[in-house]
Amino acid sequence: MNWNLDQLQLFVRTAESRSFSAAARQTGRAQSAVSTAIALLESDLGVTLFERSSGRQPQLTEAGASLLEQARSVLQQCERLDGRALGLARGEEARLRLAQDEAMPYQPVLASLEALADAFPLLEVQLSSGAQGDVARKLLQHQADLGLLFHHEQMPRALESQRLGTIEMVTVCSPQHPLAELGSVERRDLAEHRQLLMTPQDSHYPGGEQISPLVWRADSFYVMAELVIRGVGWAWLPRHVAQYPTYQGHLQELRSDWAPLPLVVELVCRRDGALGPAANWLADCLARELLRPQA
Repeated sequence: MNWNLDQLQLFVRTAESRSFSAAARQTGRAQSAVSTAIALLESDLGVTLFERSSGRQPQLTEAGASLLEQARSVLQQCERLDGRALGLARGEEARLRLAQDEAMPYQPVLASLEALADAFPLLEVQLSSGAQGDVARKLLQHQADLGLLFHHEQMPRALESQRLGTIEMVTVCSPQHPLAELGSVERRDLAEHRQLLMTPQDSHYPGGEQISPLVWRADSFYVMAELVIRGVGWAWLPRHVAQYPTYQGHLQELRSDWAPLPLVVELVCRRDGALGPAANWLADCLARELLRPQA
């Protein structure tokens, strides 16, 4: 095995940018150096990774496409190795920065943090909350060590997630909304009224299916709940949001012939930043608390 990690990195960058020159710019090298490194990788592997037709961008061969995910996996494992070694060298973390989606259920989070304070009395903890997208952004910008958020399909590749549990979604409207008179509603009933959905449109959250031709979007479940209370439309909300004390008597849950899948709660970190003992402990505690029946 004569190939090296540098060659793998150049292979992945060229495949993703579809350009030797772009890969060269990204790595601060000459294009000829990138081309030579990939040619040596092809020689070591015994396969052609790119078609190099004159005047055209390099195209992955069938073998190249097959090996691309393996190359990414090797590089990601190396990031984990570096992160883990760094964590071991540092020992227990002195500070833990947790960023969470503002719509996380309070009780499991607060119970876990209370237990964390007892288990790690010298640990400094910094908490922050935000709407959709804020948590991942803070992790990517090294403003948080851990993120607690709801799974969606557009998760950046630089982040690694661990499933902790699920949260039930319910269909709600204002007690004064026309749907409230029906009690039990079908999809065709819901389609006749304005629907409130999470934004952006391509986030692919459970409950993100548009079934009404008239839609408003927001980046917060609590904002959606406030709009529902004011009769703007109906929505699918996490059950704990719909049952928030302030909303008692102002939201009506509807029986429906269809309901979205539960929201999946995930603990997220950067792939190149290994979790320390306190962070791993908190992850286990959050997973246990989310399994407890919520009052």
